[in-house]
Amino acid sequence: MYLVVNGVEAFVGTGGRKFDPALPLVVFVHGAGLDHTVWALLTRWFAHHGCGVLAPDLPGHGRSSGEPLASIGAIADWIAALIEASKADRASIIGHSMGSLVAIETAARHPTKVNAIVLIGPAAAMPVSPELLDAAKADNHAAIDMMSIWGHGFRAGLGGSLAPGIWMLGSAERLLERARPGVLFRDLSACNDYRDGLASAAKVAVPATLVLGERDMMTPAKAGRHLAEALPNAHVVALKGAGHMLISERPDEVLDAVRGLA
Repeated sequence: MYLVVNGVEAFVGTGGRKFDPALPLVVFVHGAGLDHTVWALLTRWFAHHGCGVLAPDLPGHGRSSGEPLASIGAIADWIAALIEASKADRASIIGHSMGSLVAIETAARHPTKVNAIVLIGPAAAMPVSPELLDAAKADNHAAIDMMSIWGHGFRAGLGGSLAPGIWMLGSAERLLERARPGVLFRDLSACNDYRDGLASAAKVAVPATLVLGERDMMTPAKAGRHLAEALPNAHVVALKGAGHMLISERPDEVLDAVRGLA
């Protein structure tokens, strides 16, 4: 469905069911250069287990209008505005990668709108290599290649998808290739510039679940555990052998880690 957020139309996935703002709300925030489709399994499960689901394409991504937002803080404020536009009062927020930074910042800035957060592939800071930033700025396909290779664990590079016939690295590349020019660079720059992770985490009083990949090369598990120490009410789930793209690499185990929100 579409919602108008801050005067701009945004596409929002609802997990295959009509959205009901009276139900407990779960908002899903995707990572850099991606869109709502990464949440297909999780949104469907929550939508069929008593929750309202909103999985937006962030501004300038997927089917949403507008320009990509320039900072994690701006995206967090947009998520708060999305919750308000949906006519819901509060939400649990599940974020992957860049989306995990947004979840932290939303809970810190807008505590009355957040019930709980789930951080998948998180870290308090997400510095981006100059080579990746330069490639993304030039819209060079090398940026997509780096994201796909660094983003997956060893098993994913050999196959390993639970869905027969799915090549995880290739699927990730096709998804990033769909992004409009400049979107990946804007998102990576927002991650690279974000410096408030630990300070904002300390302000988050609601329960926080962190799902870490033990072979994550983009946000190493060590960084996720360090972030957990700053969160007053944190629970850590570490998936052995998993990389950064936990949603596709280990979908069932991620679902097991987060289904308590329903």
